[in-house]
Amino acid sequence: MNKQFLSLKKKVHSCKKCPRLFKFRNKISSQKRKSYQNEVYWNKPVTGFGDLNAKLILIGLAPAAHGATRTGRVFTGDKSADFLFKCLFKSGLSNQPNSDHIQDGLKLKNTFITLALRCVPPQDKPNPLELKNCSNFFKEELDMLKNKKVIITLGKIAFDTCIKFFKENYGITGSFKFGHGVKYKMNDIVLLGCYHPSPRNVNTKRIDIPKMVSLFKKAKKLG
Repeated sequence: MNKQFLSLKKKVHSCKKCPRLFKFRNKISSQKRKSYQNEVYWNKPVTGFGDLNAKLILIGLAPAAHGATRTGRVFTGDKSADFLFKCLFKSGLSNQPNSDHIQDGLKLKNTFITLALRCVPPQDKPNPLELKNCSNFFKEELDMLKNKKVIITLGKIAFDTCIKFFKENYGITGSFKFGHGVKYKMNDIVLLGCYHPSPRNVNTKRIDIPKMVSLFKKAKKLG
């Protein structure tokens, strides 16, 4: 594995900068969901996963309480992961349509998935300081992905985090509004907005498999 990425993983996994997130993560990992009572939760911050030479980058908000917080891999072991990987597989971006645990054989194709925040926040609502504390990890990870051409932001907070990142680090100016399928050029990077693959968005039909697959295929062509 890439030495730079290994170094980043060690820093992320040992991070305890945010007392609120640290406390909440520990609470979730000790008061487990009934169906996972016999499992040992990962209970650490989470790094990105996938192809370090990828042109296509997906950005989510944070680890799910009983998904990545439990399994240790982004978008793994929960309903959002089930939906997302059905779509990635249908788009030719993964070798299988499921992401269940870190030993499940999953591989991403020309794709890397990461997060704006590395720990699960209460009610899925991070505060500005928590996002700021994670911003150095976010920058280091994105800078490491030298071949990136297209960034897909899964949800508004991920979108806003990316906009702030490019404004602060690349001098991007202007106003940017989130929406599914919106496209903006950030120097040599294309930024696409995408509804988050949450059960709420799926159940209300705000997002469905054809809509998500269409966006992923569009991203592949742009890359």
